[in-house]
Amino acid sequence: MMPGMNGLDPRKINAMMKQMGIDNKEISAKKVIIETDTCKIIITNPSVTQITMQGQKSFQIAGDVSESQNEFIPEQDINLVSESANISYDESKKLLEKTNGDIAQAIDLANKKK
Repeated sequence: MMPGMNGLDPRKINAMMKQMGIDNKEISAKKVIIETDTCKIIITNPSVTQITMQGQKSFQIAGDVSESQNEFIPEQDINLVSESANISYDESKKLLEKTNGDIAQAIDLANKKK
């Protein structure tokens, strides 16, 4: 909070921020997911505020946070399953995720679906 704003009406604070070129608005969101190289950060019941200042947009997010590890499947494994089972790249990836990266099991599952 900015100095000297204790006890001010939120509408007055928003008006002062607008005069300084800062615009904020609440965004209705059901879930926020942030994907990193190693995990997904999942925020449920989020309160999301978009702040625009000098043309730049930033977001303030609060809510219930949980984290899940990304499972990395090498592209060469996806391509191998795709070529061996004659299925699409996306189908191969889904099967490898389902089988925890087991190439033989993914190919077997793909062949059983045919």
